Amino acid sequence: MNGLTVGQIAKEAGVNIETIRYYERRGLLPEPPRTNSGYRMFSLETVHDVRFIKRAQELGFTLEEIKRLLSIYRKDDYFPIEEMRQFATEKIGKIEEKIDQLNNFKSILEAVTKRSNSDTTLSKKSCLIMQTLSNGGIHDGKS
Repeated sequence: MNGLTVGQIAKEAGVNIETIRYYERRGLLPEPPRTNSGYRMFSLETVHDVRFIKRAQELGFTLEEIKRLLSIYRKDDYFPIEEMRQFATEKIGKIEEKIDQLNNFKSILEAVTKRSNSDTTLSKKSCLIMQTLSNGGIHDGKS
């Protein structure tokens, strides 16, 4: 049986072996055939899939979104343009939401850094950073 071992896939894709196993458990990689001695033998395509997954993660896609992208990518008979357009539109909305959250948090961090350096006895309850994080990202404006 031809193919690559999990170690070879990990090395070629630049990830840890446990990453490959994790992607398998999450359903991102198909279960490979096994040799008579029980070793999993992956196709070369798996290296491309792992690289695809890692790059998509770097761009901020969730594993569920990546699973959806992979299922579209793996379809040989057609490419669902409308499905991709809808997916992209949804992702744009999520990105814009994240940008708003990051901009709000940046403003809080800027406010904290502009405070007087003489006040070094702030409690955690009066710290804007701690307030924002403990309130689920919502600054209550009390400080």
